[in-house]
Amino acid sequence: MLDRLIGWDQDITLWINGFHSAWSDPVWMFLSDVRIWFPAYGIILGMMAYLLGWKKGLAVILSCILTVVLADQISAHVKDSVERLRPFYTTILLQNGLHWPLGRYSFFGFFSGHASNAFGFAACSYFGFRLNDRSRSYRIYGIGVFVWAALVALSRIMMAAHYFGDVLVGTFFGLAVGLLMAGLAHGLIRRLPEPATT
Repeated sequence: MLDRLIGWDQDITLWINGFHSAWSDPVWMFLSDVRIWFPAYGIILGMMAYLLGWKKGLAVILSCILTVVLADQISAHVKDSVERLRPFYTTILLQNGLHWPLGRYSFFGFFSGHASNAFGFAACSYFGFRLNDRSRSYRIYGIGVFVWAALVALSRIMMAAHYFGDVLVGTFFGLAVGLLMAGLAHGLIRRLPEPATT
């Protein structure tokens, strides 16, 4: 059964990776580069402080930071424990047409830190806004941040850095951590004293 699952995972990875093109490779490389995330993170965290106020904003900001740190570190620990080679280290996939545009990474890829970080941040930030500011729907933000997370996760398959299964597990793990941290932040905010009224 395990061999069958691995075979399906390889087949799905090859199928998705097969949609590469010369014009799209730079786009996937751009989305995979974590350095471009930091300005976006900074803008979003600044929005939190502005829209939620400094007390609520600080609680949600810290929950988002903790989400990314936890998702990243746990993913790295699991990679070293499971020791599943990345697709581009697998000869049979390369022989069957795996497209590997550029870049070398660590040997092991289960599960995707990019996917867990992106979806963790998306969930924590979106629900951080929604749970603590009922005056706005944040629908546009929610669509935007989850589409971004999905594209980041997809880029890891297109870059041949992860199997579909690596990305799927990373996605669900990130969502779980993000929701948990958003819930903890909301619980803390509910215990904050209400501002004095005159």
